[in-house]
Amino acid sequence: MRDIFSLLIPAALLAVTITLGFGLYSLFRGGDYGRSRSNKLMRLRVLMQFIAIIVLVAAYWWRTRT
Repeated sequence: MRDIFSLLIPAALLAVTITLGFGLYSLFRGGDYGRSRSNKLMRLRVLMQFIAIIVLVAAYWWRTRT
């Protein structure tokens, strides 16, 4: 089970980083594209951060359990 967390943690952090990058790009691009996408992407980033925190807490709990 330790191997799954060594894959899930970087994947979750990468997902947050990519979503943040796309959100910032759409925010600074402006225009119709920025208005329609930036808010949705920033909400998705918050969801990705929540998932990343859950993965980190689960990994910590699993590793300190034994």
